Amino acid sequence: MSENKAVQSETLEQKTTQIETTHGAVRHNEPIQVEPMRSAAGQGTPMQPTVSQTELPSSEIYLRASDVSCGYAGKAVLSGVSLDVSAGDITCLLGPNGVGKTTLFKALLGFLPLMEGTVQVCGHDRASLSRRELARLLAYVPQIHVPPFSFSVLDVVLTGRSPHLGVFSSPTKSDYALADHVLEELEIFHLRDRVYTELSGGEAQMVLIARALMQDTSLLILDEPTAALDFGNQVHVLRRIKDLARDGRGIVMTTHNPDHAFLCGTKAVLLSRSGKVRSGTVDDVVTEENLAAAYGIDVRVVESRAEDGSPVKTCIPSLGSG
Repeated sequence: MSENKAVQSETLEQKTTQIETTHGAVRHNEPIQVEPMRSAAGQGTPMQPTVSQTELPSSEIYLRASDVSCGYAGKAVLSGVSLDVSAGDITCLLGPNGVGKTTLFKALLGFLPLMEGTVQVCGHDRASLSRRELARLLAYVPQIHVPPFSFSVLDVVLTGRSPHLGVFSSPTKSDYALADHVLEELEIFHLRDRVYTELSGGEAQMVLIARALMQDTSLLILDEPTAALDFGNQVHVLRRIKDLARDGRGIVMTTHNPDHAFLCGTKAVLLSRSGKVRSGTVDDVVTEENLAAAYGIDVRVVESRAEDGSPVKTCIPSLGSG
């Protein structure tokens, strides 16, 4: 290996390790020990292998951001952001490029200190939680993930249990059984022994979701889960996200497509270049007026009917007269 390639590989490994420490991965040379999965409250009998989260009261607030301001070098990028995410919620974070969606995610995950406000995760002050403690409460699914080694899909999925593990341990039969069950539930068991870096974008995204489920958390944070996916894979991923919320999880996801909020969202947060932050139900936030103000384009929101008769909204931007 040339010196330049060696430096690039080392830098990539350092970055990957630093990011994944928060959402539950381990380095390749760290053995994995997986404890029996229990309820989110940590009580009761061990959970059987299942993707479904233990049911919690619908009033349970998994994530609460109150008047959050965050930014860099003492300059706020976002100010006054508030949102609540409860069981069954899918909160879609919308806005044009460069308005602070990634910055807000960094603040919620603890990568970036808050300038003002508070963030609570499952009733705990996020600032008081260690990375391991935070990874036991929320799972993060990144948009891009490039492991420093050629992991198999099974290896990647098993790393989702690392927040619950001690050091110097190895997987048990029940750990493998649980991983296999998660892969089956997400309909990607056929990828089990494939090399992760050789997967398509849609396949890799589903593997990252499987890894997040192995953390057994109530809260999932997904960074553009449908980015660079074709139409069919986008629909497949969105269906799975709806299933996870239906099982009682709370979900926050960024997306560049406002239609995704109509398809699967229960709440929306819309950021604009002016600094205006709009949050609330999808119908209240994703309106023609708000979209025009945020994106600087003329857009119509059209309502039609699905096959079952339920109302469906979609956004139609104006492309002008040519």
